Amino acid sequence: MVSLAGSVGLRLLADRVGLTGALSQALKRRSFVPVHDRGQVLVDVAVMIADGGEAIADIDVLRHQGQVLGAVASAPTVWRALDELTPARGKKIEAARARVRRRVWSQLDAVPASKVAGTDLGDVIVLDVDATLVTAHSEKQSAAPNFKGGFGFHPIGVWCDNTTECLALALRPGNAGSNTVTDHIAVLGRAIAQIPAAQLSLLEEADGWRYQAIATNTTTGQLAFIEARHRARVEDRIRHAKDTGLGRFPSREFAINTAWWECRSELAPPCKVGPDGIGKPK
Repeated sequence: MVSLAGSVGLRLLADRVGLTGALSQALKRRSFVPVHDRGQVLVDVAVMIADGGEAIADIDVLRHQGQVLGAVASAPTVWRALDELTPARGKKIEAARARVRRRVWSQLDAVPASKVAGTDLGDVIVLDVDATLVTAHSEKQSAAPNFKGGFGFHPIGVWCDNTTECLALALRPGNAGSNTVTDHIAVLGRAIAQIPAAQLSLLEEADGWRYQAIATNTTTGQLAFIEARHRARVEDRIRHAKDTGLGRFPSREFAINTAWWECRSELAPPCKVGPDGIGKPK
């Protein structure tokens, strides 16, 4: 008998698609040979978060399945691994994730189409960006009052509507603005870097240039469709994210909480692993 069998499948998936190996390579350091490979540690943290973990100590749930999963790092080792994730290493992790995503997407006959208000958007890749408030119930670094009178963080994330994948996340203080342009540009830039290159459209093939339309002050008539395109599913993505790691941060330190959320984006599915090991939407 194996409890939470879905977590085993998720762990195997990371290994099979090459994510574990890619993270291990990205986090290699000269003259540093840890007992627990850092790429494996991050994958195990991501699996634990998908399993409903809310604290680093919850890694013990996987440690109790050693006969199935093999050696799993202890909670202190996980703390050290997360603390080692500097911004520079974070960029290496994002590059590794992008390479693995290209490999996985290349196995698809086609990327699933995004459907909005009964309309099939074809091969258009839709990125949903939104921010949400997360309450901090204790003093944590960079936690701050928010515009709704609460206290905590105001993270922003980007999801691919076609595949439900979380592409990029940015942890921000509670007083961060909802419409801060620089934050949106930064997180969208990171998300776009995660998307495998698409073919030129017929218009672009004519002269080789890429075109980008920017719409502002959307008029009545178009607004309903654009609102549906964004709101139809991004709220569900945020709710699922809060069920799998985003709803509670385990550390007083901002850097470790950022690393925790980055682990969540590596592998956590769009739903929580149920008690019978099968992912069920919340």
